[in-house]
Amino acid sequence: MENAKYLKTVVIDKLIENEATEVEDVTIEEARLNLYLNGEKAISMMTIPKDQEAHAIGFLMSENVISSIEDINTINLSEDGLRVDVSAKINEESLKHLYKEKTLTSGCGGGVTGTAECELEIPFNQTAFKVKPKTILDEIKIFYKESELYNLTGCVHKAMIYLLDGTTITAEDIGRHNAIDKAIGKCKLAGLDTTKSILFVSGRLSSEMVTKAVMHRVPIVVSRTAPTYLGVQTAHKHGITLIGFARGRKMNLYTHSGRIDLDV
Repeated sequence: MENAKYLKTVVIDKLIENEATEVEDVTIEEARLNLYLNGEKAISMMTIPKDQEAHAIGFLMSENVISSIEDINTINLSEDGLRVDVSAKINEESLKHLYKEKTLTSGCGGGVTGTAECELEIPFNQTAFKVKPKTILDEIKIFYKESELYNLTGCVHKAMIYLLDGTTITAEDIGRHNAIDKAIGKCKLAGLDTTKSILFVSGRLSSEMVTKAVMHRVPIVVSRTAPTYLGVQTAHKHGITLIGFARGRKMNLYTHSGRIDLDV
């Protein structure tokens, strides 16, 4: 099994009504990943030690510390898998404000992300990319069915990028944000275009999750759970089609529903 090395066995007492039985259970490994940028430590993240290079690149590009994959010189992973060294051309202002709270506001046909001291203009997403409802409902079934680490442990989140040609790029992690960064990072490292794609995520659609789609120009975000109010507002202001409760034959279209092709 490919993911066996990320699993750890523990002994537990399993209680059924008033009867306890000692059994073995499976848990997921959690490790601290240290990210170094141009020789200096940038941040540490608790994560599953898997897809570390993609995680680093997806995170740095989500935060606009690195603007383009072409700005990266080298990526090196340590032998123990707990340190990623990235050499790249960077946005010093974004790095300076990496640890500060970020907000999104609407502009005239666009938006701003970042702190008040470090603002970044993000154009309103006007892509004409469309998708059939059946595609979304079919893919979200596969999305949950093929989640090996979740099925084994019940302890991970998953993200998947569905591309225009039907290609899917997936990632799993203990953190929802980490899973998205890993999936995006895989796409960037492979030179794949995310501007005509769908982001499937597990868990609620909070504003931070939507913001990652904004940053990478992903036009459609889907979950089978609910969005937050700020998540809906963020998607509305930045041209993101936000879909929640996608399950069975149903889904809720919260914003910019014109990208869902209802023509037979």
